[in-house]
Amino acid sequence: MGQSRTGREGLVAAAILVALGTVLALATPRADARVIASVGGCQLFPTYAGAAGAPSAADQTAWNQDVSASPKDPMSGKYMRRIRKLGGNQYLHPDFGGGGAYGIPFAVVPQSEPLVDVTIGPQGYPDESEFGAGTDGPDSAPIPLDAPIEGGSDHHVLVVRQSDCDLYEMYRSFSQETGWRADSTALFDLGSAARHPEGWTSGDAAGLPILPGLVRYDEVAAGNVAHAIRATFESTRRGYVHPATHYASSRCGRALPPMGLRLRMKEGYYLDHLADYEPGSQARPIYEALYRYGMIVADNGSNFYFTGAADPGWDDDDVGALKDVPGRAFQVVASEASVTTPC
Repeated sequence: MGQSRTGREGLVAAAILVALGTVLALATPRADARVIASVGGCQLFPTYAGAAGAPSAADQTAWNQDVSASPKDPMSGKYMRRIRKLGGNQYLHPDFGGGGAYGIPFAVVPQSEPLVDVTIGPQGYPDESEFGAGTDGPDSAPIPLDAPIEGGSDHHVLVVRQSDCDLYEMYRSFSQETGWRADSTALFDLGSAARHPEGWTSGDAAGLPILPGLVRYDEVAAGNVAHAIRATFESTRRGYVHPATHYASSRCGRALPPMGLRLRMKEGYYLDHLADYEPGSQARPIYEALYRYGMIVADNGSNFYFTGAADPGWDDDDVGALKDVPGRAFQVVASEASVTTPC
């Protein structure tokens, strides 16, 4: 007996739904395939334990929070229009590559790494630093004298000490005969969600840790960037959103991005252009992370520049494909915290 018209239509509809589900499944990063980022056996801050679709968290678990379904900030349109109006770069720009010449390096040391003296420079911030002579913290730290230093003017040094999983970060760092001189230092317990002290800077202007926001070659090679990404913008506000704790601007415009502001790729743009990035490419997992985890404003710099770790494995042509993504592909994610500002 032949199928009725209604039966045939039902089968066709079911087939369409199955096909659509397959397309969406392929287009959406699989949450069950994600693992929390770690370095040297140390997880980079605790797992986010809040509800799916909640606003961006106000503590360090925010780095590991999937915000693809989080609400959009009511000010999103104003923020994005102001960024465009002020000019400057309006496309994504990976600020790493060049065979390892660009990007921020980091080091992993054992628990037994010898302590060396650290001094806060004369133009530095001892009152907002957590270790080094002149601070209320220890005068020494387990930072090798040959630890890699970021090129350029910021001279960041990042070191993870295994076992206790402490993250030591320094800004404008210079190796001395028996230790280090730096303008500011920050110490983060990678097992704690606690923010940096309120009002304090860090290696970054925002008072945020740097390492958790770096795109690393090892995670890209594994096809799994499971955290928010550090980014810079040219003109920022005199204010910050937790987990950021510090601003670096004298401007009070409400539509200027404060430190700690979180942006994510719009779902429509993500789905429309995912096929531009082949599975197995270096650009693909970064593209996926920008949709699922987004990027966090951490410092002043060129618009939409996002940071990676220095590594000779980067393929500049591959990662450079992300330069085609325009700033208008992003929106601002609502945060659990309001903007802290003196304005």
